[in-house]
Amino acid sequence: MRFLIKLVITAAAVWVATIIVPGIHLHAHNTTDKILTLIVVALIFGVINAVLKPIAKTLGCLAYAVTFGLISIVVNGLLFWLTSYVAGKLKIPFHITGFGPAVLGALLVGVVGWVLSLILEPDDHKGKRNR
Repeated sequence: MRFLIKLVITAAAVWVATIIVPGIHLHAHNTTDKILTLIVVALIFGVINAVLKPIAKTLGCLAYAVTFGLISIVVNGLLFWLTSYVAGKLKIPFHITGFGPAVLGALLVGVVGWVLSLILEPDDHKGKRNR
């Protein structure tokens, strides 16, 4: 159940990014197609983050230390851009036009996802604060 909530949160955050960030496009024609596309994109982004982000953190450990973690903004942007590439290869109507929109979109997806998780999963965040 928690996985589905996280998936919906990420899909909603990606949707917000498609509305706000120029250069992030969702080309689905009707509401059902848009929702399905957003869910698939959220799933792709989740898999890419789960697989590649730990590898990037391990290999770029020094870069994370030197930049006090700010390199993670670049890494998240690249992973979001990779999501667009994979979506394109799978013929999913989602596209990011460049690195700038990818970084802005990844930042927005992170912030919106965090806010939505505070709203939709309040117990998880209370438990983490009390530990």
